Amino acid sequence: MTILVTGASGRVGRPLVEQLVKRGASVRVLTRDPAKTKFPAGVEVVQGDLLDIDATRSAMRGIRTLFLLNAVTGDEFAQAIITLNLAREAGIERIVYLSVIDADRFVNVPHFAVKFGAERMIQEMGFSASILRPSYFIDNDLTIKDVIVNHGVYPMPIGSKGIAMVDARDIAEVAALELIRRTEAPGKLPIETINLVGPDTLTGTDVAAIWTEVLGRPVVYGGDDPTAFEQNLATFMPKWMAYEMRLMVERYVSDGTIPETGDVARLTKLLGRPLNSYRDFAKRITTTA
Repeated sequence: MTILVTGASGRVGRPLVEQLVKRGASVRVLTRDPAKTKFPAGVEVVQGDLLDIDATRSAMRGIRTLFLLNAVTGDEFAQAIITLNLAREAGIERIVYLSVIDADRFVNVPHFAVKFGAERMIQEMGFSASILRPSYFIDNDLTIKDVIVNHGVYPMPIGSKGIAMVDARDIAEVAALELIRRTEAPGKLPIETINLVGPDTLTGTDVAAIWTEVLGRPVVYGGDDPTAFEQNLATFMPKWMAYEMRLMVERYVSDGTIPETGDVARLTKLLGRPLNSYRDFAKRITTTA
Protein backbone atom coordinates (compact mmCIF):
# COMPACT_ATOMS: atom_id res chain seq x y z
CA MET A 1 0.00 0.00 0.00
CA THR A 2 1.08 3.56 -0.72
CA ILE A 3 2.20 6.06 1.94
CA LEU A 4 1.39 9.75 1.41
CA VAL A 5 4.02 12.23 2.60
CA THR A 6 3.18 15.91 3.08
CA GLY A 7 5.94 18.47 3.63
CA ALA A 8 8.11 16.31 1.39
CA SER A 9 10.49 19.06 0.27
CA GLY A 10 11.59 20.13 3.76
CA ARG A 11 14.36 19.15 6.15
CA VAL A 12 12.42 16.16 7.44
CA GLY A 13 10.39 15.35 4.34
CA ARG A 14 13.28 14.88 1.92
CA PRO A 15 15.23 12.35 4.00
CA LEU A 16 11.95 10.69 5.02
CA VAL A 17 11.04 9.99 1.40
CA GLU A 18 14.53 8.60 0.82
CA GLN A 19 14.24 6.37 3.89
CA LEU A 20 10.87 5.03 2.77
CA VAL A 21 12.07 4.28 -0.75
CA LYS A 22 15.21 2.61 0.60
CA ARG A 23 12.99 0.37 2.72
CA GLY A 24 10.86 -0.65 -0.25
CA ALA A 25 7.76 1.42 0.48
CA SER A 26 5.47 2.81 -2.21
CA VAL A 27 5.48 6.59 -1.77
CA ARG A 28 3.34 9.47 -3.00
CA VAL A 29 4.12 13.10 -2.13
CA LEU A 30 1.97 16.20 -2.08
CA THR A 31 4.13 19.21 -2.85
CA ARG A 32 3.46 22.79 -3.88
CA ASP A 33 6.38 22.97 -6.33
CA PRO A 34 7.47 19.61 -7.79
CA ALA A 35 10.43 21.27 -9.54
CA LYS A 36 11.88 22.37 -6.21
CA THR A 37 12.96 18.89 -5.09
CA LYS A 38 14.26 15.90 -7.02
CA PHE A 39 12.56 12.84 -5.56
CA PRO A 40 13.88 9.27 -5.91
CA ALA A 41 12.75 7.22 -8.89
CA GLY A 42 9.34 5.66 -8.45
CA VAL A 43 7.94 8.36 -6.14
CA GLU A 44 4.54 9.58 -7.32
CA VAL A 45 4.19 13.37 -7.19
CA VAL A 46 0.95 15.31 -6.80
CA GLN A 47 1.16 19.09 -7.12
CA GLY A 48 -0.74 21.11 -4.55
CA ASP A 49 -0.86 22.05 -0.88
CA LEU A 50 -3.00 21.20 2.13
CA LEU A 51 -5.46 24.02 1.43
CA ASP A 52 -5.94 22.84 -2.15
CA ILE A 53 -8.90 20.55 -1.50
CA ASP A 54 -8.99 18.94 -4.94
CA ALA A 55 -5.25 18.21 -4.96
CA THR A 56 -5.34 16.84 -1.42
CA ARG A 57 -8.28 14.60 -2.21
CA SER A 58 -6.47 13.34 -5.30
CA ALA A 59 -3.29 12.72 -3.31
CA MET A 60 -5.21 10.73 -0.69
CA ARG A 61 -6.94 8.43 -3.14
CA GLY A 62 -5.99 4.82 -2.39
CA ILE A 63 -3.75 5.79 0.52
CA ARG A 64 -3.42 3.61 3.61
CA THR A 65 -1.07 5.72 5.75
CA LEU A 66 -0.45 9.49 5.95
CA PHE A 67 2.57 11.42 7.16
CA LEU A 68 1.26 14.82 8.21
CA LEU A 69 3.69 17.70 8.50
CA ASN A 70 2.51 21.25 8.11
CA ALA A 71 4.83 24.19 8.52
CA VAL A 72 4.56 27.15 10.88
CA THR A 73 2.22 29.50 9.04
CA GLY A 74 -0.63 31.81 9.97
CA ASP A 75 -3.14 29.21 8.80
CA GLU A 76 -1.39 26.15 10.22
CA PHE A 77 -4.37 25.01 12.29
CA ALA A 78 -6.75 25.34 9.36
CA GLN A 79 -4.39 23.15 7.33
CA ALA A 80 -4.32 20.51 10.07
CA ILE A 81 -8.11 20.49 10.58
CA ILE A 82 -8.87 20.28 6.87
CA THR A 83 -6.27 17.58 6.21
CA LEU A 84 -7.47 15.37 9.05
CA ASN A 85 -11.08 15.70 7.89
CA LEU A 86 -10.10 14.87 4.31
CA ALA A 87 -8.09 11.90 5.56
CA ARG A 88 -11.09 10.53 7.42
CA GLU A 89 -13.26 11.18 4.35
CA ALA A 90 -10.76 9.18 2.25
CA GLY A 91 -10.85 6.25 4.64
CA ILE A 92 -7.31 6.76 5.93
CA GLU A 93 -6.99 5.35 9.44
CA ARG A 94 -3.22 5.38 10.01
CA ILE A 95 -1.24 8.55 10.58
CA VAL A 96 2.22 9.62 11.65
CA TYR A 97 1.97 13.23 12.78
CA LEU A 98 4.94 15.55 13.32
CA SER A 99 4.10 17.57 16.42
CA VAL A 100 6.59 19.24 18.78
CA ILE A 101 8.03 18.40 22.19
CA ASP A 102 6.11 19.86 25.15
CA ALA A 103 3.17 20.73 22.89
CA ASP A 104 0.87 20.22 25.87
CA ARG A 105 2.88 22.56 28.12
CA PHE A 106 4.09 25.41 25.90
CA VAL A 107 0.53 26.34 24.90
CA ASN A 108 1.21 30.10 24.86
CA VAL A 109 3.43 29.51 21.81
CA PRO A 110 1.08 29.48 18.79
CA HIS A 111 2.57 26.60 16.78
CA PHE A 112 2.91 24.47 19.92
CA ALA A 113 -0.75 25.11 20.74
CA VAL A 114 -1.75 24.31 17.15
CA LYS A 115 0.08 21.00 17.22
CA PHE A 116 -1.44 20.07 20.57
CA GLY A 117 -4.84 20.85 19.09
CA ALA A 118 -4.09 18.59 16.12
CA GLU A 119 -2.99 15.83 18.51
CA ARG A 120 -6.35 16.08 20.27
CA MET A 121 -8.17 15.94 16.93
CA ILE A 122 -6.28 12.80 15.97
CA GLN A 123 -7.34 11.18 19.22
CA GLU A 124 -10.98 12.31 19.04
CA MET A 125 -11.34 11.28 15.38
CA GLY A 126 -10.23 7.73 16.11
CA PHE A 127 -7.07 7.53 14.02
CA SER A 128 -4.34 4.97 14.65
CA ALA A 129 -1.39 7.29 15.05
CA SER A 130 2.21 7.79 16.02
CA ILE A 131 2.60 11.32 17.33
CA LEU A 132 6.21 12.39 16.98
CA ARG A 133 7.32 15.23 19.23
CA PRO A 134 10.74 16.54 18.13
CA SER A 135 12.79 18.99 20.14
CA TYR A 136 14.68 21.89 18.55
CA PHE A 137 16.20 20.80 15.23
CA ILE A 138 20.01 20.75 15.27
CA ASP A 139 19.78 21.62 11.57
CA ASN A 140 18.17 25.00 12.40
CA ASP A 141 21.65 26.20 13.28
CA LEU A 142 22.70 26.04 9.63
CA THR A 143 21.09 29.47 9.38
CA ILE A 144 23.44 30.96 11.99
CA LYS A 145 26.64 29.23 10.93
CA ASP A 146 28.16 32.43 9.52
CA VAL A 147 27.55 34.30 12.78
CA ILE A 148 29.26 31.53 14.74
CA VAL A 149 32.20 31.09 12.39
CA ASN A 150 32.81 34.73 11.45
CA HIS A 151 31.95 36.49 14.72
CA GLY A 152 32.63 33.86 17.39
CA VAL A 153 29.15 34.08 18.92
CA TYR A 154 26.45 31.45 19.33
CA PRO A 155 23.39 33.74 19.07
CA MET A 156 20.42 31.45 19.77
CA PRO A 157 18.98 32.36 23.21
CA ILE A 158 18.33 28.79 24.37
CA GLY A 159 19.07 29.40 28.03
CA SER A 160 20.66 27.34 30.80
CA LYS A 161 17.97 24.73 31.51
CA GLY A 162 19.00 22.56 28.55
CA ILE A 163 17.66 21.74 25.08
CA ALA A 164 17.68 18.15 23.78
CA MET A 165 18.46 19.13 20.18
CA VAL A 166 17.66 16.47 17.56
CA ASP A 167 19.04 15.82 14.07
CA ALA A 168 16.45 15.99 11.27
CA ARG A 169 17.87 12.76 9.82
CA ASP A 170 16.99 10.95 13.05
CA ILE A 171 13.48 12.41 12.93
CA ALA A 172 13.07 11.21 9.34
CA GLU A 173 14.27 7.70 10.07
CA VAL A 174 12.00 7.28 13.10
CA ALA A 175 9.09 8.60 11.02
CA ALA A 176 9.86 6.09 8.25
CA LEU A 177 9.97 3.20 10.71
CA GLU A 178 6.67 4.25 12.27
CA LEU A 179 4.97 4.73 8.89
CA ILE A 180 6.01 1.27 7.75
CA ARG A 181 5.08 -0.31 11.09
CA ARG A 182 1.59 1.14 10.98
CA THR A 183 1.13 0.43 7.27
CA GLU A 184 2.06 -3.23 7.69
CA ALA A 185 0.09 -3.81 10.90
CA PRO A 186 -2.84 -6.21 10.37
CA GLY A 187 -5.15 -3.93 12.34
CA LYS A 188 -5.32 -0.52 13.97
CA LEU A 189 -2.56 0.08 16.50
CA PRO A 190 -3.12 2.32 19.54
CA ILE A 191 -1.99 5.95 19.53
CA GLU A 192 1.60 6.32 20.68
CA THR A 193 3.51 9.51 21.47
CA ILE A 194 7.28 9.51 20.94
CA ASN A 195 9.61 12.30 22.05
CA LEU A 196 12.35 12.85 19.47
CA VAL A 197 15.48 14.12 21.16
CA GLY A 198 19.23 14.11 20.70
CA PRO A 199 21.81 12.28 22.80
CA ASP A 200 22.77 15.42 24.76
CA THR A 201 20.78 18.09 26.58
CA LEU A 202 22.69 21.30 25.90
CA THR A 203 22.68 24.82 27.30
CA GLY A 204 23.72 27.87 25.30
CA THR A 205 27.11 27.77 27.02
CA ASP A 206 27.46 24.07 26.16
CA VAL A 207 26.85 24.72 22.47
CA ALA A 208 29.35 27.58 22.45
CA ALA A 209 31.91 25.24 24.03
CA ILE A 210 31.32 22.66 21.28
CA TRP A 211 31.94 25.30 18.63
CA THR A 212 35.08 26.45 20.47
CA GLU A 213 36.37 22.89 20.33
CA VAL A 214 35.43 22.32 16.68
CA LEU A 215 36.78 25.64 15.38
CA GLY A 216 39.83 25.75 17.62
CA ARG A 217 39.12 29.32 18.70
CA PRO A 218 36.81 30.94 21.27
CA VAL A 219 33.08 31.05 20.66
CA VAL A 220 30.91 32.67 23.33
CA TYR A 221 27.21 32.33 24.09
CA GLY A 222 25.26 35.46 23.14
CA GLY A 223 23.02 35.29 26.20
CA ASP A 224 19.33 35.03 27.03
CA ASP A 225 17.75 38.02 25.29
CA PRO A 226 14.45 37.15 23.57
CA THR A 227 13.76 40.83 22.84
CA ALA A 228 16.89 41.28 20.73
CA PHE A 229 16.21 37.92 19.09
CA GLU A 230 12.72 39.05 18.05
CA GLN A 231 14.00 42.38 16.76
CA ASN A 232 16.60 40.68 14.61
CA LEU A 233 14.12 38.16 13.16
CA ALA A 234 11.65 40.92 12.36
CA THR A 235 14.14 42.37 9.87
CA PHE A 236 13.68 39.42 7.50
CA MET A 237 10.44 37.61 8.44
CA PRO A 238 6.85 38.67 9.21
CA LYS A 239 6.56 40.36 12.59
CA TRP A 240 3.95 37.89 13.81
CA MET A 241 6.38 35.03 13.15
CA ALA A 242 9.27 36.85 14.82
CA TYR A 243 7.08 37.36 17.89
CA GLU A 244 6.07 33.70 17.86
CA MET A 245 9.74 32.66 17.77
CA ARG A 246 10.37 35.01 20.69
CA LEU A 247 7.66 33.25 22.70
CA MET A 248 9.28 29.92 21.89
CA VAL A 249 12.76 30.92 23.05
CA GLU A 250 11.30 32.48 26.19
CA ARG A 251 10.04 29.00 27.08
CA TYR A 252 13.44 27.51 26.21
CA VAL A 253 15.00 29.95 28.67
CA SER A 254 12.43 29.43 31.43
CA ASP A 255 11.81 25.68 31.02
CA GLY A 256 14.20 24.09 28.54
CA THR A 257 13.17 20.94 26.66
CA ILE A 258 14.26 18.07 28.86
CA PRO A 259 13.92 14.45 27.69
CA GLU A 260 11.84 12.10 29.76
CA THR A 261 13.55 9.14 31.40
CA GLY A 262 14.21 6.51 28.75
CA ASP A 263 13.71 8.73 25.68
CA VAL A 264 17.31 8.46 24.44
CA ALA A 265 17.51 4.72 25.12
CA ARG A 266 14.19 4.13 23.33
CA LEU A 267 15.28 5.99 20.21
CA THR A 268 18.70 4.36 20.18
CA LYS A 269 17.06 0.93 20.32
CA LEU A 270 14.53 1.86 17.63
CA LEU A 271 17.21 3.10 15.23
CA GLY A 272 19.73 0.42 16.14
CA ARG A 273 22.52 3.01 16.35
CA PRO A 274 23.61 6.04 18.39
CA LEU A 275 21.69 9.26 17.85
CA ASN A 276 23.39 11.99 15.83
CA SER A 277 24.97 14.59 18.11
CA TYR A 278 25.40 18.36 17.91
CA ARG A 279 29.18 17.92 17.91
CA ASP A 280 28.92 15.66 14.85
CA PHE A 281 26.77 18.30 13.15
CA ALA A 282 29.24 21.10 13.87
CA LYS A 283 32.14 19.04 12.56
CA ARG A 284 30.21 18.04 9.45
CA ILE A 285 29.12 21.51 8.37
CA THR A 286 32.55 23.04 8.94
CA THR A 287 34.32 20.22 7.12
CA THR A 288 32.03 20.44 4.08
CA ALA A 289 32.07 24.24 3.91
